[in-house]
Amino acid sequence: MITIKFLGGAKKSFGTDLVSVDLDNVAIRDLLVRLLSIKPKNTLDLDTKNILVAVNGIDSSALEGQNTMLHSGDVISIIPIIHGGTQRTQFKIYNTWVELFNVTYDAGKNYDFLDSARKKFPSLIMEGISSKCILSVTHAKKIIELSLFAKKHEMLLSKKLQTDILLRFAATTQISEAIKAVGIEKHDDFTVIAMGTRSSLNGLWSYLAAHLVLTDYQKNFKSVQKQFKISKKHLATVNSNTPLEDLMVEKAAILFH
Repeated sequence: MITIKFLGGAKKSFGTDLVSVDLDNVAIRDLLVRLLSIKPKNTLDLDTKNILVAVNGIDSSALEGQNTMLHSGDVISIIPIIHGGTQRTQFKIYNTWVELFNVTYDAGKNYDFLDSARKKFPSLIMEGISSKCILSVTHAKKIIELSLFAKKHEMLLSKKLQTDILLRFAATTQISEAIKAVGIEKHDDFTVIAMGTRSSLNGLWSYLAAHLVLTDYQKNFKSVQKQFKISKKHLATVNSNTPLEDLMVEKAAILFH
């Protein structure tokens, strides 16, 4: 008996989040054919070319892809690449793969949740940032690039790369101030910044899938401006289409340990 967990939009395709099939010693591709044969007719289609399949918590792309053999007792997780209206935000900086995961959890339990993800994926570097302090994906990429540049040139603001990222988003060299400014403990939603191999990022996607949400960073303009006390005069001095973003990146860039 193989257990299949459906996450995100896959739940809508099957009208449930869990099914079991009496199969053993079959490839993932054969399991998918079986699942499509038992899918309710009046539900959303499942695009098997755009899904992530995890086998006992391990992304199948790190195994043998759809040729991976499954056995009785295995637990399979199926997650659409586009989950609940969210699309993966993955990019490469200095040969390092980076991904942003917008997560919803419980205020007061977010650090515990993040720590559990770190323990599950020790090869990944992860930091949690309040989604409310990010102005755009480009803004996040620029800050992360500053931290990776600092690491490359041994100029980190802290011993850990993830702490350097936290400090630069908060525009301070004081960890306590950074946690207060951009920490995740008091919010339901936050952004996990993860760096590592694509296969490990896929595994993290699978692990976080049930908690991923759509986040519109552009709504954060006024709150970031107010939090960091940036006036209209300050913005007027910047000849740019994204003056607030550029000012925040400049604040992050001039920090030195």
